[in-house]
Amino acid sequence: MQITLDNPAGAPQPLSPYYSQVARVEQADGGALLFVSGQIAEGATLAEQSRGVFETLTALLAAHGASLADVINIRTCLTDISELEQYGAVRREFLTGTPPTSMTFEVSRLFRPEARIEIEVVAAVPAGR
Repeated sequence: MQITLDNPAGAPQPLSPYYSQVARVEQADGGALLFVSGQIAEGATLAEQSRGVFETLTALLAAHGASLADVINIRTCLTDISELEQYGAVRREFLTGTPPTSMTFEVSRLFRPEARIEIEVVAAVPAGR
């Protein structure tokens, strides 16, 4: 099994030097699994932060030949679960196909005080990409 840890050029860089944004695990069939670290974004509203996160996820996946259509699992942390509908509306803009497996939960805070949402994903990249 080959594992590559990456902070792709051309994508937003990590906010800390203590983690990699993408772990690519090569599969025997020539495909790969991408494990993308939790992402946050700037913005005044949860919707703005959510859009920023999905834009960052899009860039990180694209750097490895994938897209949001390849996402098989998504985990979302919200600091206020009452804003779930606002997040859900943005999520539906970006995840338009069959929904991936999912877990969404409320946390008391995230590592940046201004962050209201953090999202991490796992994507399955077909062979040849």
